[in-house]
Order: sequence, then structure tokens, then C-alpha cells
Amino acid sequence: ELLPLSVCKWKPGGAELLFDGVKKHQVTLPSQPEPWDIRNLLKWIKQNLLKERPELFMQGESVRPGILVLINDADWELMGELDYKLQDQDNVLFISTLHGG
Repeated sequence: ELLPLSVCKWKPGGAELLFDGVKKHQVTLPSQPEPWDIRNLLKWIKQNLLKERPELFMQGESVRPGILVLINDADWELMGELDYKLQDQDNVLFISTLHGG
């Protein structure tokens, strides 16, 4: 059993370069005893999708400052941030406000 299915997207602004230029990942997360939350999703992304320089995307167990996170088009700060429990078909969008020179 593989749940939940989350769609992770990266808006232009540099973040997609860390993911081999792929701007949209439709991911099926492996089943686990505890519900998936954003904290676990970020760990999974770091282990499975980040191709290079994870420090440009993550800081500690969260995203680094300058990366906005939207969950189903709502600011993740309104949704509980790292503790938000993912639902099937959730849409998680990462927008980098950092622009390299």
C-alpha cells in the first residue's frame, strides 16, 4: 500500500536546478506506520529527489529561508508547517525567492 500521493512542484527561481531541472514531481510515498507530514516529506525529498547541494534547499530539517511552501495553494504557516499531515493528492509547491547571479 502506497499512500499518500503528493504532487511536489518547484516554481522557477532556481530550486528546480537542484532537482535535475524537473519542475514537477508526482511522488508516491511509501507506506509507513505514522502519517506522513511535511517534516518527513522533506527528509524523503532530500534522500530521493535532491540531486546536488541540498543546503540550497534545506536548512536543518526544514526548508531554508527564502523558500516559500504552499500546501494546496495555502501558505504552510497557516497549515502547521512541518507538522501538517499530508492527505492523498495534496499539492505541495516550493517557490524559491532566491535568485543566483
